[in-house]
Amino acid sequence: MSLTDLLRPGRIGLAGRLPARLEDLHGPEQGVIVLPRHLAWPGMREFDVADDRLRRSMYGIVLTQGRRNDLARFVNPRLLTQDWPLLRSSLDPKLRRWCERRLPLRGLAGQPGPPDPTAPDPAAGGANTGAGWPE
Repeated sequence: MSLTDLLRPGRIGLAGRLPARLEDLHGPEQGVIVLPRHLAWPGMREFDVADDRLRRSMYGIVLTQGRRNDLARFVNPRLLTQDWPLLRSSLDPKLRRWCERRLPLRGLAGQPGPPDPTAPDPAAGGANTGAGWPE
């Protein structure tokens, strides 16, 4: 095997980047995570785990670009399980299938995720009920 083959991106593949079990993930449940430059070098690197949107964004970055040790270090198993119904739709289908095969996330696909606090409340009249259309 040549040095070029060893350094080629994607050489390890998805199976090699994902942890073997959900229990191998040890990310924090609270606090601010600063991603290393190899994950988010030109953009935002700090993510508050308590902020649902920021956390899902960070998990998407780590799942798509991270190495196995990045996933173990930054992704929390409980929060990943909680976020999976919303997070899975933003991932590449191949990555999504690997995650659902390797980790016990498959059954969570059809479950609704946690409510989005920034979404309009339909009970408060914030939802678009067909404005402009006669009832």
